[in-house]
Amino acid sequence: MSESFKGVFAALTTPFLEERIAPDFFRENIEKYNQFELAGYVVGGSSGESVQLTDDECADLISTAVKAAAPGKTIIAGTARQSTRLTVEFTNRAADLGAQAALIVMPSYYKSLMTTEALKTHYLVIAGKSKIPVIIYHIPQNTGIFPSSELFVELSQHPNILGVKDSSGNLSSFAETYPRMAGHSVYFLGAGSIIFPALMMGATGGILMLGSVAPDLVARLYRLFLEERWKEAAQLQRSLVPLNQAVTKNYGIPAAKYVLDQRGFHGGEPRLPLLPLDDSIKPRIQGILRNLGLID
Repeated sequence: MSESFKGVFAALTTPFLEERIAPDFFRENIEKYNQFELAGYVVGGSSGESVQLTDDECADLISTAVKAAAPGKTIIAGTARQSTRLTVEFTNRAADLGAQAALIVMPSYYKSLMTTEALKTHYLVIAGKSKIPVIIYHIPQNTGIFPSSELFVELSQHPNILGVKDSSGNLSSFAETYPRMAGHSVYFLGAGSIIFPALMMGATGGILMLGSVAPDLVARLYRLFLEERWKEAAQLQRSLVPLNQAVTKNYGIPAAKYVLDQRGFHGGEPRLPLLPLDDSIKPRIQGILRNLGLID
């Protein structure tokens, strides 16, 4: 397993200006993230509102990230499309732009027909034709697809399938699956509330919205883990749960963008049909940030 794919990655949001992507704001955000001990960045994932972006918009963001990232930062691009063919095409476009791996969520529009065999065929075809390693993205709360661990284990045997990003929030699923995957495999957690216990159980790292809104604290958490300062790490993990819940489960991308605005990044409004964070919720978010010492 390459060292490029160990640690915590920030799942980047996409800044908009009047519903158009704002690459300059995106670049400025990355330049700020570069100062933190993050392994790299995920562009065009769920946090980036990827399902609401055109291919050209996604390509612009990938290109911007590749140019703006500091040396040593790894760029992972979300490249999933609903068909296998379109996914292959956009994955290789991302590779040509400089992305180092592709994060590919399960196709879900025809979810009742996404059998184990259909999903296996989808990923094996993509992996066989992709110019860069493939990471399977498991987020059942969005896709409605709940594959068995056997699918991940079997797919991990392909040399161009790097591993899994698991945003299910289910530690037992990780514990059951990862030890049986191929030796080259990575396993990223997408749930910021359990990243420390997952690391303690052998996870490779995390791809986190929390890494976008609190890169300093998430980088510190990973550093405490590496230094075996586990009591401090556990305490920090507990303190991060309210913020993680706010920007994922409770209020989602609108809350994450509000936090970014509060912290001096470019957050802005999400793209419709997502609505900006309701004003009545903002004091709650501010309270969470003050408790963490992230704003005055």
